[in-house]
Amino acid sequence: MGKAPKKRNLADKVRKTKTSTEIKNNPFEVKINRKKFDILGRKTKHDVGLPGVSRSKAINKRKETLLKEYKQKNKSNKFIDRRFGEYDTKMAPEDKILQRFAMERQRVHEKKDAYNLNEEEELTHYGQSLAEMEKFNDIVNSDDESEEKGLLSAELTASHFGGGGAGGLLRKKTPGDQQQEEEGSQRAKSRQELIEELIQKSKQEKRERQVQREEAQELTEKLDQDWRSIQALMVKKTPKAEQATKQEEKPKLDEYDMMVRELGFEMKAQPSEKMKTPEELAREETEKLQKLEADRLRRMMGDEVRDSPQSQIHMSADDLNDGFILDKDDKKTLSYQDGKWNIGEESEGDGDEDGEEGESDEEDESEGDGEEEGSEEEDGHSDLDSEQESEDEERKQEEKETSAKPKKTLSKEEMKAQQEAAKAELPYTFTVPESCSDLKDLLHGHTPDNQRLIVARTQKCNHPSLAVGNKLKLQKLFGFLLEYIGELATRTPPELPTIDKLIPELYALCQMFPEAACKAMQSILGDAAHSMEEVLEVKGHAAFPALDMLIYLKVTALLFPTSDFRHPVTTPALLYMSQALTKCPVRSLQDVTSGLVLCCLAMEYVSFSKRFLPELINFLAGTLHLAVQDKTSLGSYTVVPPFRPSGKNSDLLVLSDSESSCLPVLTVWLSADTSTRAILMSRQLICLSTCLDLVKQCCLLYKDLTSFLHIFQPIRTLLSKHLSVHTLPEPLQELHSEILEAISSAPVTHIRLVFEKKKPIPLKLLTPKIVEVLDYGKKRGSTREEREKERLKHKYKKEFKGALREIRKDSRFLAREKLNEVMSRDAERKRKVKELFGSLATQEGEWKALKRKKRK
Repeated sequence: MGKAPKKRNLADKVRKTKTSTEIKNNPFEVKINRKKFDILGRKTKHDVGLPGVSRSKAINKRKETLLKEYKQKNKSNKFIDRRFGEYDTKMAPEDKILQRFAMERQRVHEKKDAYNLNEEEELTHYGQSLAEMEKFNDIVNSDDESEEKGLLSAELTASHFGGGGAGGLLRKKTPGDQQQEEEGSQRAKSRQELIEELIQKSKQEKRERQVQREEAQELTEKLDQDWRSIQALMVKKTPKAEQATKQEEKPKLDEYDMMVRELGFEMKAQPSEKMKTPEELAREETEKLQKLEADRLRRMMGDEVRDSPQSQIHMSADDLNDGFILDKDDKKTLSYQDGKWNIGEESEGDGDEDGEEGESDEEDESEGDGEEEGSEEEDGHSDLDSEQESEDEERKQEEKETSAKPKKTLSKEEMKAQQEAAKAELPYTFTVPESCSDLKDLLHGHTPDNQRLIVARTQKCNHPSLAVGNKLKLQKLFGFLLEYIGELATRTPPELPTIDKLIPELYALCQMFPEAACKAMQSILGDAAHSMEEVLEVKGHAAFPALDMLIYLKVTALLFPTSDFRHPVTTPALLYMSQALTKCPVRSLQDVTSGLVLCCLAMEYVSFSKRFLPELINFLAGTLHLAVQDKTSLGSYTVVPPFRPSGKNSDLLVLSDSESSCLPVLTVWLSADTSTRAILMSRQLICLSTCLDLVKQCCLLYKDLTSFLHIFQPIRTLLSKHLSVHTLPEPLQELHSEILEAISSAPVTHIRLVFEKKKPIPLKLLTPKIVEVLDYGKKRGSTREEREKERLKHKYKKEFKGALREIRKDSRFLAREKLNEVMSRDAERKRKVKELFGSLATQEGEWKALKRKKRK
């Protein structure tokens, strides 16, 4: 039962092989795709083969291309034959060899003849061939002795080396030559005699050349002397009268010529000093302060301080002390006499008088030929020499004065006084305080000017560019200064001069660290606003801000821009002031004063941007309402909170006496004590004058608004109908009339409310789209462009699908190849493991057998 399936499998395999062979041999199984006619540019798909042949062809093509690329991937040892025609199957081997040989000859020819202009022409220079000139066969013709030195004559060369000339000594003599020699001279000279004769001739020629050169030199010098003697006679000297007339006859210079000469004498621009960076300036300031502090500490310890300490110069043992400077008296005079430099000293002036007279005579004689040049040279350098001499004299004089000053030694009393002065003097270097209490301790007991100086020196000594942690320290210092200013404002009496002195240093820190300053001010304003909101929630009303908060608002206006549309510091400050002017009730003259201070700050905030604040106008109108005596007829205007139309605190600014018109506007310190009648009246007048002044400023600020009259209508009614002017002093009456005049003179800018004129929007008209509907419900584009677009879309989809299909086939092919590689590696590993196990088993058997033999 177990062997029957195996037989069936073998039968199936035999049957399959038979059918495959029958298919190959059967011509009716061959598939032939015939093409009816050839079309130019179309790929042929008419292959002849058996079923499955196209698949095997595709696999073979992938093996030749994709498989090779996969095997060569990440390999650098690839050998590519780049010989010409190596991969061209259409070229014959002989054609390849001939083409390679021609290309090699062409490459060599291009390298060799890169600079040849023309091979057939011969280049020449002055009629001589350059090729022959390079052989260095040219004859040197020179009369100079230095060039002739080392050259031998033809006779000497022939006598020594057998030169081969006609007069050679070693050449073979013919019979004719011997007869001529016998006729010319009765006895032939020996070789030694001929050599001596040649030596004498060369010496004689050399001596003659030397004599000729000396004679030429003597003639040249004589000619130069004769020329000097007649040179003065050749120069024509004009009399002085003619020179004066010529100078008068010279034409006057034009403006252009004068301008050109002035430009020639103008001083040229000199390079200015380099601008120093803030880091360099801070470093210099720090070094200066450290030096002053060291000087103060030295004086405090009792050491003498020298004005100009001289550093000791080290002198070595080999120093010859030759670096001294000559004085002006030790300088030697330099002159030029008889063609030589004459160096003499001023001390020898008596002995050189004759020489100087001779020089002066010679200079007088040479005036004719070199007068102008000498004058120009003297004019060109005389001023420089004089400036240099004057500077040297001043420097020497200063050195003499400093050396002549005796060194004074201080007595004990003077030293003690100097120590006390140094102790009382303000230090020059400070460390940044770590907390507000440290800052208070540092500034305690100092005047306002000294406090400002301490803060300024602390900034300079701890500049951010000098150390890494200085930036954070100075940022904290800004917050400490704000807290210290608030504490100064809360003291009794408040130290306002000290605050005024510290604000510039606060501004410097704000400019240096704007983000930290912004956060510090935001925290102060936020805390104040939250505290006011909490009080309003609990009590329903809040008190006006104290003096410290008013100073913080003033500092905000000084440190940050108030004209921005939205700012992270000034916008919350403006909102805080608006809330205080609206929510804080007025119950005393002190509240009125605080409210007017807030109004002044609000005016300062909106002076540039001209932003309209309704809270400001309402508070000013309410303040004027406090000065109205008869509050029964208020039909023409309404009172807005925090003011009341009538009640306990509605008559705070009412002047009861008619004598108030005679009182001047006094400036009295605002205090809560109102027991004195004169002080109370003066404070009322001050508040009323401040309110009227603010109303006048508001009129000038908002006069360009379209609703100006509507805004200031309540104030106009109060001033013209309800406020009694006859009880006010003259300055306030003048302010009253100016305000009414400003309000009445404002132009009426009311505009009727009309609809905005706009062009009517036409109805949207759409052109109907006509689509041709053919059979079978298919829609096709009616235009040629649409049909072409549809055809390209269809072609793109078809090609895209084909590309995806080929990519999938390639990936499957690579996956199969990778799997085959892994399987082959595993099979090889299994085979090697089996071989190893087999060899180990045989070794183990042999070892056991050997062991048994030993036991036996």
